[in-house]
Amino acid sequence: MMSKDYQYFILTKKPETRRSIDPGCICYMSKSKHQSALKKNPSPSKLCVFFLGSYTALDYDVELNRMEGLSEQEAGLLQALPKDAERLKWFKERSALETALTLTEGTAVIVEEEGEKLRGIIRYIGEITEPSYSLPLSGTFFGIELQGADKGRGKNDGSYQYKKRFSCDKKCGIFAPFSRVRPVVPSSLSPSIPPSSSEPETGGLTMGDRVTYFIDDETHHGMVVDMLQEKGGGCIVRISTDTDQNGKRGGEIEVPIQCVAKGEVPTESENMDVETHTPEEDLYMDMSLNSLVEVSVTTGNLYGIIRWIGTLHDRPEMMAGLELEEDKGVSDGTFKGERIFDCPPRRALFVKLSSCRPDSRFQSPAANHSERSPAVEETETERGDPGMQETVPPVSTEQVNQILIGRMKGIQGHCNSCYMDAALFSLFSCSSVLDSMLFISTKPQDAPIQNTLLYDIVNPLRRKGFVEGRHIMKLRQQLQRHGYSHSFTTDEKDPEEFLTVIMHHILALDPLLKLSAASKVQESYCYQIFLDQNHSLVLPTVQQLLEHSFHSAGLKLAEAPSCLILQMPRFGKKFKMFEKIIPSLELDITDLLSEGPQQCTLCGELAQEECNDCFNDPVFSQTGFKIFCKTCSNQVHAHPQRQAHKPADLNIPKGYKSRATPHTLIREKLELFAVLCIETSHYVSFIKHGPKSQDWIFFDSMADREGEINGFNIPEVQACPEVGTYLDMSPAELASQAPRDMAGVAKRLFCDAYMYLYQNTSMSLYR
Repeated sequence: MMSKDYQYFILTKKPETRRSIDPGCICYMSKSKHQSALKKNPSPSKLCVFFLGSYTALDYDVELNRMEGLSEQEAGLLQALPKDAERLKWFKERSALETALTLTEGTAVIVEEEGEKLRGIIRYIGEITEPSYSLPLSGTFFGIELQGADKGRGKNDGSYQYKKRFSCDKKCGIFAPFSRVRPVVPSSLSPSIPPSSSEPETGGLTMGDRVTYFIDDETHHGMVVDMLQEKGGGCIVRISTDTDQNGKRGGEIEVPIQCVAKGEVPTESENMDVETHTPEEDLYMDMSLNSLVEVSVTTGNLYGIIRWIGTLHDRPEMMAGLELEEDKGVSDGTFKGERIFDCPPRRALFVKLSSCRPDSRFQSPAANHSERSPAVEETETERGDPGMQETVPPVSTEQVNQILIGRMKGIQGHCNSCYMDAALFSLFSCSSVLDSMLFISTKPQDAPIQNTLLYDIVNPLRRKGFVEGRHIMKLRQQLQRHGYSHSFTTDEKDPEEFLTVIMHHILALDPLLKLSAASKVQESYCYQIFLDQNHSLVLPTVQQLLEHSFHSAGLKLAEAPSCLILQMPRFGKKFKMFEKIIPSLELDITDLLSEGPQQCTLCGELAQEECNDCFNDPVFSQTGFKIFCKTCSNQVHAHPQRQAHKPADLNIPKGYKSRATPHTLIREKLELFAVLCIETSHYVSFIKHGPKSQDWIFFDSMADREGEINGFNIPEVQACPEVGTYLDMSPAELASQAPRDMAGVAKRLFCDAYMYLYQNTSMSLYR
C-alpha cells in the first residue's frame, strides 16, 4: 500500500496503552479503515493505528484525544526530523510548517548547516531514502544547491547514498529537513545571512603544498604557488604543474579550490604505478561485480569494491571501476566526462581488471601470521558439484567441539556486521527451525540472495565451522542493491530490522507469529516485550516477562509458533529495564494460546474460565495467567477480596466440552536455542546446543584482530559451561551474584540479553 493510502496522526500525549511511545511519534492507519471507523462511530474515542518505524506488524488502539491528524505532506515533513520531541515542537510552531508547505523547486532559501546560514536554491523536494516495511513514509527533505560565496561548502553533488536526486557541482549540495530551511524574504531573514569573508576559504592549503587537481575528470599533480580571492568570494588556487593538460612539464594553472585536493592521490590507471599480475596467475578471473578487491600503488594498497567491468574508449584491455573505501580516488564514477557508475566524490578509480586481486584482509593470513583461517569457501564453479549443493544439517552436540569451537571459527566480522553475524550464527549453526528460508520458492530477482545465504553462509558454517567476512559483505551488498537500506554495507543495524527484511521482503516467509487481540489476528516476525509500569518484577524469567507483556497488551497466541523471537524490554541499545534476566530454557505457552483445552490452575481438570484480575495474585501458582474449572472458579471468587473479579469464558473446542480430561492435557512448550546480547554497540550470541545444562557456546565475530588498518577480524567460538552453573542456582542465589564477579562470559548472557530465540522441536526439519 502506498503512503497516499494512509491517514497520518502525530501523538501529542503518551498513549495509555503504549507508555513506551513518546509524544511526537507519527502513527498511521489505512484511509479505508479510517473511513469505516468513522461510519460506525462519527466520534470515536480510539483509533487502531500503527507506529512508524515499528518492526512488528501490531496495531494498537490509541485515544483520539492524544493525537492530531496530519496531511501526507505534513507527515512527510515532520518524519524527516530525527527525534520525536523535535517533531512535536515544530508541529506546535505551525507557521514554520505552513511556510515549508509553500516552498517549491526554484525557491531561493537560506539553509542552516553546522551553525552557519548558507544561501541556495531548492532543486529537489522529496524522500531521500526508500519507504520500507516498517516505514511507509520515510521523510521529505529539501535538496538545495548552494549559491554565490557559499558554493563548495556543501556535502554532496545532489546525490544521497549513491542515488542522484538532483545535479550540482561537487560539494554544492545539501539535503535538509524543513526546520533548517527558510525562504529568502525581506527584513526578517536577510540580515542573518553571514557576510562574505574578506579572506578566502583555503581548505587548509598553504603555499608550497603538494596537491592533486582535477580537470575534466582527469587527474594532475603540482605545487601551490598562490591563493587568489575571486570576485564572488570564492577561492582560486594557482598551481605550478608537474605536467599540464598537453603533457608538457612545467607551467602554471589556476583552479577553483573545490577541484583541488591536498596531497597526491592516485591518477587514472595509465599513470599509476600499479602492480599488474601476469596472465598465468589468472587471479582476476575470479573478479566479478561487487567483489572485494585491492590494488597496489606507489603509496601502498587501496581497497574497494568492483562496481563496473568493461572497456574504456580505445583501450583494448578489460578495465574495472572501483569504489574505494577512502577518498583516494579520482572522480565520482565518471571517466573523461562520461558517467560509468555512481559513488561519492573521489571514491572512484579505474584500473585494469588484471591489476585487481581479492581483498587480502578476508583471505587466509600469510604464513607468518599467528592465525590460520580455514581454506577458502567453495566458489561459484564448485557449486556446480552436486556434493556442494547437498543439504547440510545443523551442527549436532557431538560435532560442536570438532567443527565450531576455536579461533577463526563462526562468521568473520567486518565493517559493523556484528548484528548480522550474530543473528545468522544463532539461527543456523545448531538449529534447523528456520531452514525453510533456505528452500522456499522465491522470485527470480530474489534467488541470488537465497543462494548466498544457503551456499556461501549456512552450508560452509555447518560443514567447516567458518564463514569468511566477504560472504557476509556479499549478502549485505545484495540487500543494499534491492533498495531496502542504502547503508547495509557500512552501518550497524538492529537484528530485527535485518530479519524482517530478509524474511518478509526477500523470501516472503509466512509470519512466524500470529497474535489474537480482541478477536482480531495480527501477524509479525518478532515480538517486542513491553511491560506495564505497575509490574512487580525484580529478577524476572523470560516466561514471566512474556506473560506480563501479553497480559498488559490483552494478547494471546492464535496458534503455536514454530519459532518465537522475543525482544527484551529495553529502550535502545543502552538502557535496560532489568539488571539481570533469567533465561527460561523452556517456554510454556499453553496458557497463552487463544484456543485449545487447558488445565485448571488448581485441580488440573478441564479449565473453563480465565480471570485477568487474578493475574498478579501469587497464591495459586508462580505463572501469571490463572485459569479455572467452574468449581474452582466459584470457590476462588467467593473470597471477599475477589468477589469483584470478572472471570471470562475460555474458547474451548466443542469436542472437549462433553468429556473430562483430568491431568492428561499435554503442555505446549518451546525450547530456547539462542540468545543475542549487546552491551554497548556490539552484538554477540549464545547457543544452547544440547540437553545438558553445560551445553552452551559463545560466539563473537570480532573477538580479536590481526593487524591494524589493513588487518582482519578474528571470530571465535568458545564453550561456556559456566552458564549452566548459574542456571542451576536459585533466584535468590543468582540475585546475589555481582555481574563483574560472574565467571567467564556468563555475565553477558544474564545482563546484556537483547533477543531470545525459541523453537518448537516438533517442527524441526532434521529431527
